[in-house]
Amino acid sequence: MDAAAYRLIGTATCQIDRGDDRYVCRLVSSANPQKGAVLSSDELKERFLNLVADENLRARVAEKTEGVRNVILALAFGALAANQNDAG
Repeated sequence: MDAAAYRLIGTATCQIDRGDDRYVCRLVSSANPQKGAVLSSDELKERFLNLVADENLRARVAEKTEGVRNVILALAFGALAANQNDAG
């Protein structure tokens, strides 16, 4: 949720409070938005929920591909280290 709230900067403000078993998000559209027109409360809610869904998907993909990313990074940095040793 924090990432979704961050992505609304310039369009709206978002206050997230955690209750006993749920989160409460208060969204307020910016008076002078940087990215287009002022959003209605329904449009703002829809945009926020879409951003939350997007961030959740990104987190799941990152978790599932972490091992592959680590191998790619290790190979890339290993190749860089080998090139520096050859040049030295």
